[in-house]
Amino acid sequence: MLRKLLLLLMLCIIFMTRRSKAAAAPSASQTLIWGPGLETNIFLPARFFFIQTVDSTGRNFTTSPGEKTFEVKITSPTDPYARIWIQILDRNDGSFLVRYRMYASYTDLHVQILLKDKLVGKSPYVLKGAVYHESCDCPEPSGALWEKNMHCPASFSQIESDLSVFPSVDPDHNTHEILKRFGKRHSLCHYTIKNNQVYIKTHGEHVGFRIFMDAFLLSLTRKVKVPDIEFFVNLGDWPLEKRRASEKPSPVFSWCGSNDTQDIVMPTYDLTESVLETMGRVSLDMMSVQGHTGPVWEQKISKAFWRGRDSRKERLELVKLARANPDMLDAAFTNFFFFKHDESLYGPLVKHVSFFDFFKYKYQINVDGTVAAYRLPYLLAGDSAVFKHDSIYYEHFYKQLQPWVHYIPFKADLSDLLEKIQWARDHDEEAKQIALAGQQFARTHLMGDSIFCYYFKLFQKYAELQVTEPKVRDGMELVEQPKDELFPCYCARKKVRDEL
Repeated sequence: MLRKLLLLLMLCIIFMTRRSKAAAAPSASQTLIWGPGLETNIFLPARFFFIQTVDSTGRNFTTSPGEKTFEVKITSPTDPYARIWIQILDRNDGSFLVRYRMYASYTDLHVQILLKDKLVGKSPYVLKGAVYHESCDCPEPSGALWEKNMHCPASFSQIESDLSVFPSVDPDHNTHEILKRFGKRHSLCHYTIKNNQVYIKTHGEHVGFRIFMDAFLLSLTRKVKVPDIEFFVNLGDWPLEKRRASEKPSPVFSWCGSNDTQDIVMPTYDLTESVLETMGRVSLDMMSVQGHTGPVWEQKISKAFWRGRDSRKERLELVKLARANPDMLDAAFTNFFFFKHDESLYGPLVKHVSFFDFFKYKYQINVDGTVAAYRLPYLLAGDSAVFKHDSIYYEHFYKQLQPWVHYIPFKADLSDLLEKIQWARDHDEEAKQIALAGQQFARTHLMGDSIFCYYFKLFQKYAELQVTEPKVRDGMELVEQPKDELFPCYCARKKVRDEL
């Protein structure tokens, strides 16, 4: 009798195990697919969408089912040799980010997602009509329609805050005033966008960084009709306008803001370039990070990690702190430029570490450089908990972040950093949730579609403040759109407009 009961018990265990494994297998019909890369009118340098793996019982996977679980095919019925580069990035949480970059424009793209030769979700997804590649000059004439197609938010709090100190903007006055105040000592670009063409005049000695702004303005004007606008861009690290609101400040666009200045903040040149060059000449971007987050949380090293150069005194203190507390903090310099390198204090220079290898550690240190450290978006996009330096400097999205929700704050003088690291060690689950909240913020607010929406909304709101007509000033030159002679773009919108 006992033997029969044991045999029955073993059969039950085998049955339940097989049933559990079957339920845990990815289901082609239940798995979820969504994202802007499945919509024709969301026009980005690299399009993207998401796959959330779901099993047959309807439960989401929370760990990777395997990086080769899904296959993606993107084809055009009008061109059997479509030039489209596809990447599937395993985010190690049960979801995948699929990105693709087109090197020509196509009609009626078909996107197929396959799981062992079975179509997943509602695929194939068909992007009806013309789907344009990045170098195609085919702007949407209606800014309102473009915003709707892009699912842009109604407003951005940082834009509202920055522009609130300027009840009106006079391009004629600003041209004289800004050049008088900043033109000789700083590097500036004076831009005018007129009839959706970009004109520029540079001022100052070091104007090489104009390439980032030029490239983005050209990309934006290929996608949408930008309002006529005239503005100045500060090419330096530090924000410039120190006048208070009551002192009639001058409107200057900068990549970084501060509590002591009134500059109008844009997404940084680094983040902007990474959006334009996704799947191009950059390896670090908001998508690539999501596919290289290292081991799962429980297998990460329980230390804080930092690498960088000596661009701020606090970084010197950080490295000294790490040398005194190597069990809690791994921080070292890769280069010295601003201060004298005393190896007895700061140790030897170390080799550069791949940014993706940062995420072998549970905790990431973000400490200011010359201004805000522009690596914060990428750190947030990983799955480590970010420790952020208290700072007067900020990027365009900082005011949306909440301490102890999206990051762990520490004092400007680093006096409580070790205490905060120890707190994270003692509160592992809370630290993990902060890491995941920061990651979700980056996935939601710092992807390419959000960056394009931010710039367009900023230019639109600024243009509404202008009280005189923007002009193409003496000495300005046209910034020409690049020619794509190998795969020229056929723009249906332009053809209709020409006929009208």
